[in-house]
Amino acid sequence: MKSFLFVCLGNICRSPTAEAVFKFQAKQAGYDFKVSSAGTGAWHEGEPPDERSIKAGMKRGYDFQGQISRKISQKDFLEYDYILAMDKSNYQDLIMMCPEYLVPKISLFLNFSTGSRLDEVPDPYYGGKDGFNDVLDLIEQASEGLILSLN
Repeated sequence: MKSFLFVCLGNICRSPTAEAVFKFQAKQAGYDFKVSSAGTGAWHEGEPPDERSIKAGMKRGYDFQGQISRKISQKDFLEYDYILAMDKSNYQDLIMMCPEYLVPKISLFLNFSTGSRLDEVPDPYYGGKDGFNDVLDLIEQASEGLILSLN
């Protein structure tokens, strides 16, 4: 079974959204993958995703049930086949944490996007309400592209 770990800074906005969206799209495509999310920092460890992320995602039919913020661990680099960073800063942090021989597992999530010219998922935490919908649009496109790349 292939496994996917989505990573942002605090694991309460972008990466939990990516986890929920990718799980949904993978299931729709007939896949049963191991999917999770984590943060490079532990500021929100043990907390559920941001309410704004949940609200925006639920309007589109995504399920965040059971998600709890956690910091990435060394075992994650061994356990997951794909480690997908939401932005360049998280990507660099992951490269610094990761054993060198496992670095090829790490990539920017939007590298898989089917429609965005952006290479980073912006952090909606301090933005307005539309930021969470914009993030959902980007994550949906990248999830679609990631699934297509597996065929």
